[in-house]
Amino acid sequence: MTQQPPPPGPGFGPPPPHYAPAPPPYAAPRQPPYAQAPPRQPPYAHAPQQPSYVQAPPQPAAGGPDFLAVDKRNAVVVDAAGVAFESSGLSIEFRWPEIRSVHYQASASGKALMVAVVHVDGRFFECVVEAKPRSRLQEWFPQLARVLGHYRPRG
Repeated sequence: MTQQPPPPGPGFGPPPPHYAPAPPPYAAPRQPPYAQAPPRQPPYAHAPQQPSYVQAPPQPAAGGPDFLAVDKRNAVVVDAAGVAFESSGLSIEFRWPEIRSVHYQASASGKALMVAVVHVDGRFFECVVEAKPRSRLQEWFPQLARVLGHYRPRG
């Protein structure tokens, strides 16, 4: 008997049935994922209590003094909640418990207010606000000193 070459075709087909791998005898039959129901939890007899160690954030005192310095791109706000900086559209807020200290001074040119916050973990953040007209800088210093003294009295 001579073997004849296989007829030309588009490619190889599936292996003959006796070559197909059989699942191992220890494998469990597969179930579609939707056939398994999730485990049920017992219903609560009452609503879960909030843990006693979680405290609500402190609410700002109403009517406390505040400070605002703004230019075209930057802003500094000091109020009962803490200190907030905005610089070129990005903002960051510091709550009083997070603040180790607040420092301020005039820029070297005398045209801007420089305010710095030192975080309790030692990180340092700064915001610079231009004072236009320049005389506004002399108005900001006593206002900022009064507001900082109200919320962070020196002890």
